[in-house]
Amino acid sequence: MKIIVGSKNPNKVEAVREVFAPLFPELEVVGFEVSSDISDQPLSMSETIRGAMNRAKNAFHGCDFSIGIEGGLMEVPESPGGHMQFEACILHDGKSNYLGFSGAFAVPKDVIETIKIEGLNLSDALKKHGHTDHDYIGHDQGLVGILTKGKIDRKAYTIHALELMLAHYKSKDIFS
Repeated sequence: MKIIVGSKNPNKVEAVREVFAPLFPELEVVGFEVSSDISDQPLSMSETIRGAMNRAKNAFHGCDFSIGIEGGLMEVPESPGGHMQFEACILHDGKSNYLGFSGAFAVPKDVIETIKIEGLNLSDALKKHGHTDHDYIGHDQGLVGILTKGKIDRKAYTIHALELMLAHYKSKDIFS
């Protein structure tokens, strides 16, 4: 079984390996950098799903499955900054797509405003406001790791989304 992840982000690749290894003893997981064909910082659920879908489809070459994982922001009226962070995952088998999401969490208002006004991505906005000094927080603990003080990190957050995506795949007959 070969799975290509549409990213070289080690958290995404390791999360896929961890979720699928119990299912496939002869598993090969490869991270391959592909374009999401969306903006650097998706600002809606629709754009985030489209990014995950594009990553999965763009990575589907010489494998059994490809997986696209995209973190994004979505408007949530009662959240402190008006937006919440979430992750969308798509499993692509060459014909069909299977979707799952992570939970969502609030993003600080100053960070949201900087993203919207200056067009920065989440990592750059977090750095600008002194929340991290990491160049790409998604390759480290993620914003979720910062906010939960390490209780939940980016890999664990991604695993949650992958497990829910896998539930869609395993129960595909219910959705037919």
